[in-house]
Amino acid sequence: MASLLKPPLLLSLVFSFFILCSSSSEESTLLTFKASMNDSTNSLSNWVSSSPTHFCNWTGISCTSASPSSLSISAIVLQGLNLSGEISSSICELPRLTHLNLADNRFNQPIPLHLSQCSALESLNLSNNLIWGTIPDQISLFDSLRVLDFARNHIEGKIPEGIGALKNLQILNLRNNLISGRVPSVIFHNLTELVVLDLSENAYLMSDIPNEIGKLEKLEELWLQSSGFYGEIPYSFLGLKSLNVLDLSQNNLTGKLPEMMGSFLKNLVFFDVSENKLMGAFPNGVCSGESLVSFSVHTNFFTGSLPNSLNKCLNLERFQVQNNGFSGDFPESLWSLPKIKLIRAENNGFSGEVPEFISMATHLEQVQLDNNSFSSKIPQGLGSIRSLYRFSASLNRFHGDLPPNFCDSPLMSIINLSHNSLSGRIPEPKNCKKLVSLSLAGNSFSGEIPSSLADLPVLTYLDLSDNNLTGSIPQRLENLKFALFNVSFNQLSGAVPFSLISGLPASFLQGNPDLCGPGLQTPCSQGHPVNDMSGLNKMTCALVSIACVLGVMSLAAGFVLYYRSFKSKSRVDNWHSVYFYPLRISEHALIMGMNEKTAQGCEGAFGQVFVLSLPSRELIAVKKLVKFGSRSWKSLKAEVKTLAKIRHKNIIKILGFCHSDDAIFLIYEFLHKGSLADLLCRNDSCLNWNVRLRIAIEVAQGLAYIHKDYVPRLLHRNIKSSNILLDVDLVPKLTDFALDHIVGESAFHSTVASESAHSCYIAPECKYNKKATEQMDVYSFGVVLLELVTGRLAERSESTDALDVIQWVRRKVNIANGASQVLDPSILEHSQRGSMLEALDVALQCTSMMPDKRLSMLEVAKALQLIGSTTNLDDAAAFSAAEDDSSVSS
Repeated sequence: MASLLKPPLLLSLVFSFFILCSSSSEESTLLTFKASMNDSTNSLSNWVSSSPTHFCNWTGISCTSASPSSLSISAIVLQGLNLSGEISSSICELPRLTHLNLADNRFNQPIPLHLSQCSALESLNLSNNLIWGTIPDQISLFDSLRVLDFARNHIEGKIPEGIGALKNLQILNLRNNLISGRVPSVIFHNLTELVVLDLSENAYLMSDIPNEIGKLEKLEELWLQSSGFYGEIPYSFLGLKSLNVLDLSQNNLTGKLPEMMGSFLKNLVFFDVSENKLMGAFPNGVCSGESLVSFSVHTNFFTGSLPNSLNKCLNLERFQVQNNGFSGDFPESLWSLPKIKLIRAENNGFSGEVPEFISMATHLEQVQLDNNSFSSKIPQGLGSIRSLYRFSASLNRFHGDLPPNFCDSPLMSIINLSHNSLSGRIPEPKNCKKLVSLSLAGNSFSGEIPSSLADLPVLTYLDLSDNNLTGSIPQRLENLKFALFNVSFNQLSGAVPFSLISGLPASFLQGNPDLCGPGLQTPCSQGHPVNDMSGLNKMTCALVSIACVLGVMSLAAGFVLYYRSFKSKSRVDNWHSVYFYPLRISEHALIMGMNEKTAQGCEGAFGQVFVLSLPSRELIAVKKLVKFGSRSWKSLKAEVKTLAKIRHKNIIKILGFCHSDDAIFLIYEFLHKGSLADLLCRNDSCLNWNVRLRIAIEVAQGLAYIHKDYVPRLLHRNIKSSNILLDVDLVPKLTDFALDHIVGESAFHSTVASESAHSCYIAPECKYNKKATEQMDVYSFGVVLLELVTGRLAERSESTDALDVIQWVRRKVNIANGASQVLDPSILEHSQRGSMLEALDVALQCTSMMPDKRLSMLEVAKALQLIGSTTNLDDAAAFSAAEDDSSVSS
């Protein structure tokens, strides 16, 4: 019997040994692959042989069952980890590897043909790297590929015919490269499985569109925009019956659209042939499929009228025919389509009306009809569309009174009805608290400027010029942060609020001879009402106030001294403390060490910061929080622990905390260079542009980390240059982050609300939206980025220039060459100005008045990194201006 058991037992042992060897081999292969790369952010820190977790749980690794008792690596996804170095062929030793995704990294090498040795590889994604060189004919060696994505690299030369051998290919993406020459038609003979073809954004292509593309019956997406395609659209395109997306925009295509395109392409979802040289009217069957979602033919030379069959497009969401030569009545059926979101028809010759039943378009978000010949009243139904955020219809023939509910959409942000024939009084806007821009110039409005405009908290652009308005300019309007305020050529009278004169061109007030004020042609006499108390009265009140304050301070001084003396003798038994690092300091020493000598700067909104020396002579920073709600020791401990676990080079470390009934002490690492605000206001600042850009990039990366990568996801909610600290190497670290988790939401909100009236770091929507969002953090970061670009502190107290940096920049960029004027003049290198202007553009996007128009912090970080890639941020010369006692390196 024993002899009968031996063979199965032996086989079992051999099988187990084989599995162990195989597993060990795959782990070794991963470690070899890692050794060939540079992991600057330590993203692959758990790729170690001593890791307690199985390699299938390592970052980016997915496994599949090779047998009932073993796992084998099937996918490696290392996207967006800032990896560089070499893509080693060692990875092809993994026998079941089917997916390799190294997109959004910094690999700088030719196309790695040795990956063709990965016999099971089905998907290869190297998009958004620094891959260069040509695509060799040997690309045909990747014969198992279904997905080939080389988008957004520096690949040049012609498309080789060898690609045509990849008969299993379903996705071919060569977007945004340097490919040139003609697209060979022969490559499409065998690509019968192709679902997505993207050759867009290759400006050096010079080719007609191959007829053979029209024979790809499974093709769903065809992206050819912004390349060098010329000639006519092939008639064979009528065979693309599975096509959802067709984008041929920004090419040199000529001729007409195929007459029956709409009848055959019944699954079309996205259609764009803009910015070509196409001619003729639209084919009548363009909507007969009834499943069109986006219709876009802007910036062409189309003429004639639109087809009447548009009412069949019940799924139409986006309708774009702008910048053409269309004429005739605009199709009324568009205004009642159940899913329509966007209508753009500007710069044509359309006539007709905007009907009252526009209210049936309950999903409508944006309408642009500028520069046409519409000739109706503005419909009352417009105000009942709750989703509408933009209505722009300037340079038309709209007439009559403006309906009283014209601004009732709660999302309305932009209204432009300038240069029409509207008359009557301007209605009092009441419900559009998100209105950013209102332009009613060039009409025949009469009566007074509505005072309720001052109740619109984010109104930034107001143009009421060239009307018949009378009365005075409402005093309350000076509370708004205008980038543009134009009331020229009306019949206004009286004193102009001073803040509306300073910083705005005088031409915005001209044509109103009865207006008066400093700097205007007519000074205000005693008969005119003044906007505020006179300078003398202000001075008198100020002196009285100072005297009162000094009296109160002298009375309080004795009490304070007595109180502190009493506190120094009090016991600290009611204190609880948790140290996350061995600080070796007692609670008593910590509390007693916080005094006038160790206090740093002025007390902030949430409390004072002190710098204390430990027995080891190391320094720590202690923030005393005094404004917080009642919370249990257990919950407070859990919240601080959550914040203390953050590990990112651009987030300050929380070393510990102490807590009593009336105070919380947060203990941070101490950074010797102080805050970014301190360095910006120093005349001998070492912050040249290279250093500033690196600081901006790293701050953005820190914010992106807590927004997206850290669990649980956090919001900073208090971003300002004074809360960005710098170590001896000028590496920035965010502090005062997520204080709402510690002091409580109500206490945090009341503190921020008290600051919002005079802080330009706080996003404008905070005035009406109490829910914190990532976009609010993005806005605050944008203000910091403006400080770095302009060299101007966000909030200035000088009486000669009270504009904050947001107001100042917006007003400057609204004039010719204004963008160049806002750049910090202390940065003398002319070669840096292009990079600074690009960063300014990012900052303006971050500080958009409309939250949904702002970038995410991840997008901001990537945009700034792209700007930095053209600048040698590692150059030691970038820090040549650093102080002698600094040891600065990137």
